[in-house]
Amino acid sequence: MEIAIEKAKALIEAMEYIRLFRDKIIVVKLGGSVLDDADLQKKLLKDVVFMATVGIRPVLVHGGGKAITRAMNASGIESQWVNGRRYTDERTMAIVEHTLVHTMNTLMCETIKQLGCDAMGLHSLSSCVLFGQPLRLTDTDGKKIDLGLVGDVTAVNGQLLKTLCANGTIPVIAPIAIDRAGGKLNVNADSAAGKVAAAVEAEKIVSVSDTHGIRTDVNDPETRISSVTEAEIKKMIDAGIITEGMLPKVEAGLVALEGGVKKAHIIDGRIPHSLLLEIYTEAGIGTQIVK
Repeated sequence: MEIAIEKAKALIEAMEYIRLFRDKIIVVKLGGSVLDDADLQKKLLKDVVFMATVGIRPVLVHGGGKAITRAMNASGIESQWVNGRRYTDERTMAIVEHTLVHTMNTLMCETIKQLGCDAMGLHSLSSCVLFGQPLRLTDTDGKKIDLGLVGDVTAVNGQLLKTLCANGTIPVIAPIAIDRAGGKLNVNADSAAGKVAAAVEAEKIVSVSDTHGIRTDVNDPETRISSVTEAEIKKMIDAGIITEGMLPKVEAGLVALEGGVKKAHIIDGRIPHSLLLEIYTEAGIGTQIVK
């Protein structure tokens, strides 16, 4: 009886948030080891389907770095990294595209459909919503750094995404962009998600991976920050507290906030129903970034 009462209390608490976010778009970026665990991925997609069922409009953006590395190793190609980004030549691009589209995106769409929602894969082999240009970096001496077919998202077809959401279809976006000449570019999934959130005027962007959120001490879970402002984030980046893997997630959140999104969240997808807990409860379980 007590368990049933607790469930009812949880539903009542969620009602306020369901009402608040009904018909609002929430961008969910899936990455990290979450994508390597089929059972965990299905549970997360079930939570996304729940969101859609109660009237929220989710848009999914997924990464796939580890799966790409495995596919390259299987093909006898060693990944080359330049400034933390995978050098992408034509051969690498073919593996990136095949892995992101066939191994990951198609499977996610099929799972969502099995769970009772319509989904549409948006990528370089169907309708592509990401458009970009080659990423230009320079070293400390001002020399150009060659990253090959690595790109930066410059535009997003937000109208198509909004139309799909309004029709009850969950867009599932793979991080491949098309350039002005029709070529394909490998883009960072976190960065793409931030641009997508801004383009669709999302209510929130939630980055789901294998990190508990932002910590003042990376090795101490007790130092997780529940809420942080844009200005505080910039100080933490300058101080070297936010580095490496956390940096793209934080920068994606800042891009989204600059584009008018109200909140950015970073959560650990390994915690059961972390996505729902972050959206439907007062406390949340990750870090939220606000203006």
